[in-house]
Amino acid sequence: MKCYFLSITVLVFSMLFGSCSSENASQPNIVVILCDDLGYGDLSSFGHPVIKTPNLDQMANDGIKFTNCYSAAPVCSPSRAGLLTGRSPNKAGIYDFIPGVKKSEDCRDMVHLQEHEKTIPAMLKSVGYTTCLSGKWHCSSRFNSDQQPKPDYFGFDYWFSTHNNAAPSHENPNNFVRNGEKVGVLKGFSCQLVVDEAIHWLKNKQKNKPFYLQVCFHEPHEPIASPKDMVDSYLPKSENENQALYFANVANMDKAVGRLIQYLKDSGCDENTLIFFTSDNGPETLNRYAKAKRSYGSPGDLKGMKLWTNEAGFRVPGILYWMGQKTYKGSSDAVISSLDLLPTFAQLSGAELPNRILDGESIVPLIKTGEQKRTKPLIWAFYNALNEQQVAMRSGDWKILCKLKNDTSYIPRLNNIYKGNEKLVKEAHMVDFELYNMKNDWEESENVLTQYPEVFERLKAQFEDEYRKLLDESFVWVRKEE
Repeated sequence: MKCYFLSITVLVFSMLFGSCSSENASQPNIVVILCDDLGYGDLSSFGHPVIKTPNLDQMANDGIKFTNCYSAAPVCSPSRAGLLTGRSPNKAGIYDFIPGVKKSEDCRDMVHLQEHEKTIPAMLKSVGYTTCLSGKWHCSSRFNSDQQPKPDYFGFDYWFSTHNNAAPSHENPNNFVRNGEKVGVLKGFSCQLVVDEAIHWLKNKQKNKPFYLQVCFHEPHEPIASPKDMVDSYLPKSENENQALYFANVANMDKAVGRLIQYLKDSGCDENTLIFFTSDNGPETLNRYAKAKRSYGSPGDLKGMKLWTNEAGFRVPGILYWMGQKTYKGSSDAVISSLDLLPTFAQLSGAELPNRILDGESIVPLIKTGEQKRTKPLIWAFYNALNEQQVAMRSGDWKILCKLKNDTSYIPRLNNIYKGNEKLVKEAHMVDFELYNMKNDWEESENVLTQYPEVFERLKAQFEDEYRKLLDESFVWVRKEE
């Protein structure tokens, strides 16, 4: 009788919540949580003095807190493309954020993640995973149009997304699309709605398959809106109501993460589910544009902000928590990147890597032992940088940056590379180098180029070689009529 009762209980539980067991028990479920414009210093576990993020702090305590975690770019669209493909977004032709469709000379209206790109969800589907995207997409100029690939083309079985920001704000958004169908006005705040949809999918997904779930929050990108009770709780510790709105926005996102983790535990997914949390780039600069009046994100001690090639542009919070599995636990200063996710997930799932040169590398040894020596440097070429250095590279404990110059003038800030400016970019020279020791000076306060001439010459040669290889593979946009 007891065994019969136990069997019924297990059956009912499985019917209610779905099964997290898979036919291949060695394959982990994988959840990637990506924030939008979250600064390096915006979580309490990363030093924020006011914002409380207990759920993410607990993740960091139970897993690995990465203090040298980098995004693929200092702005959203290229960063997201890099995460999905494991390659520099320049190779996909995504150099800056993707606007809506408005024809321009520089072909920016054409930019999208192209059909030939190989992505994490497509790779994982090949070894039996079921996949879902819930949240921001921002990898095409013609969102939800048959003229450009939709998220399902790149391996997402189920998708619930917006082109860019939640509109008109995070509260009661009206621009979500579910599997190609417009949803209409939704009641609630974006991060909670995104987690609601993720949980709904988890409950109804195909059983006995491992899953890949990509949760892409809009928070804390403008236009910011936050629950009144949370805003009121932060007002006494804020400079003004706008700052309280920002603080509450991050806290509300943390609450949504907590709800997702609790569901994973309650549904039995805590035996073998790897969760990776990060941000697409650094924090927005307050009042950089008219609607950025609530952008009180913190870069911590780092130099710069979003759209900079200094550290705060793309050094972001990184937390990995592998539920139910033994991993290294604690803080790690190993250099990692969102580019590393694809090769890492390939190794963990048994999937074959795409037949192309990747810019990321597997961090499985680091996850399991806490130790790994990176073999590939990280390089960024962001031609619309707000600071003057458009190219940067992190190699070991060192970071080197430079400006780009043609014969008599520095190249201007550019949003895209197309036939009309290809020569301008590819014939530019790397000049005005800067060198920083990131182990001793992650604030980039002292250019030590002259103090370490041998290090500089070695890194300069590596930098020039890596940038030339990146240029050779960078995609150039051309209109058909050209």
